This record gives sequence, structure tokens and C-alpha cells, in this order.
Amino acid sequence: MRQIINIVLFFCCIMPAVAQKSTSSGYAFREDISYIGEADTSEYRRKRCKLDIYYPMKTEGFTTVVWFHGGGLEGGEKYIPAELKNKGIAVVAVNYRLSPEAKNPAYILDAAEATAWVFKNIKKYGGDPGKIFVSGHSAGGYLALMIGLDKQYMYLYGVDAGKIKGLIPVSGQTNTHYTICKERGLPSGVPIIDEYAPINCVRKDLPPILLITGDRDLELTARYEENLHLKAIMKSMENNVELYELQGFDHGNVVVPAGELILRFIKTHTSAE
Repeated sequence: MRQIINIVLFFCCIMPAVAQKSTSSGYAFREDISYIGEADTSEYRRKRCKLDIYYPMKTEGFTTVVWFHGGGLEGGEKYIPAELKNKGIAVVAVNYRLSPEAKNPAYILDAAEATAWVFKNIKKYGGDPGKIFVSGHSAGGYLALMIGLDKQYMYLYGVDAGKIKGLIPVSGQTNTHYTICKERGLPSGVPIIDEYAPINCVRKDLPPILLITGDRDLELTARYEENLHLKAIMKSMENNVELYELQGFDHGNVVVPAGELILRFIKTHTSAE
């Protein structure tokens, strides 16, 4: 059944937050923390592979959302979504290498290493490593799906992707990403499904998954339909998956109302603990 959420116009007026060094309301912010090993001497990796942490102080066992920015795997910068601030959770915003300076699977590996870093380090800040959700918008949603569905990436950094509490891609591509096709010299408008397509990596016993897209008539071409296809495949393997299409929102601004759904999803899957 098509699920449509009517979001009041008020949410359209909320502006994305810009991460600041100063904090208020009992939250701390640390920026530009390297998540790669000291032995890595690649100048581009050392420059790009950093993350920011926004977390509630004097709180133990909080939930954490790892957030990957969008930008088509070719642009974008880490940021803390305004909709997830002051909600009692931590947000880890991640930068990763970008095409064309880096080629597939570099950005997927970066996403996996950053997420593994969170699993290994969030307890130092007061977080519960058993309550880590992975999310992101657009290309960030694609990365969240790839490292959550295909266990090989997280395994490289000593973490089982099965320990992820939930996956929440917002307008993520579920076929092979068009930038990967571009790197191969293939036309971006023709869908490719190979080992770099999240839909081709579906397995049983996935963590709970919340798929969110904008209005099918306003989204990127077939973005809603790709997510609908992914939902069907996941359901066929008896996974816990929901799909929401946010009526009236396009690919760019869907991330704003998505925040409320993300928080609701997190509450649902952590409230009993």
C-alpha cells in the first residue's frame, strides 16, 4: 500500500543546522576527528576522512545516529541535521572520499570504517554501542544501505554489520549508484544492478529498516520506485521494513520532514530497552 505523509508547511521553514563549536542545552560538539589509522599516509584520506560528534553530556547509554551527507558521491560536507538536535540522541556526521578523486569502492569503505569507529568509540562519550542507527540522505542513504546490507565492508574493520540497530536511508539509490556507472563510462540513466547495488545485497535477518523518499512525482527519476522494489525484496525475505513517500517534497527538501520519522523509528526500536 502506498504510504503518504502529509507534512504541514511549518516544516518547510526549518533551516538545516550548521555545526557550531559552542553548545547549549547540555550537548557537546567535537569536530574533525580522524577515523582512519595513523599508518594511513594518503593525503586525501587524512584530509577527508573525518567526523563530527554531537552528543548529550552527562548522559549514559544514549542512542547514536551515524549520518552520511548527500551530494551524488561527488560533493557535499558533513553536518548535523537540525531535526536531530536536542532530541536526547547523539549524531555522528561523516565525511568520506569523493569521486572523481577517489573511485568506487573508496567511499563505501570510508563509510564502513567510520561506522566501525563509532562502534568502537561511542562508549567513551557515554553512548551505547548497541544502539547505533545508520542513516543519510541521497548518496548518504546509498552508503548506509551498502554497509548495512553487505557485511563484507564492516567486517574489514572488525565489526559485524548485523549489530547495527537500524538502517534509515533517506532518498537513497537502491540500484548501483549512478556515479559508479559514470566512473565506468556507462550512461547514468540506464539502471545497473550488480554487487554495488543495495538491492542485490539483501539478506535475511537484517536490522529494522525505514526507507524514506520524496513524492514520486518530484523525486529523482525512479527513486521512489527503486525503494519500493527494495522493500518488496526485503519483505520476501521476512525482514522488518517500512517505506514512506512524503507527499509534496522533492529530493532536496525531503530530508527536513524525514527527521520526525527518523526519531519515531528510533523510539520504536529502543523504547523497550
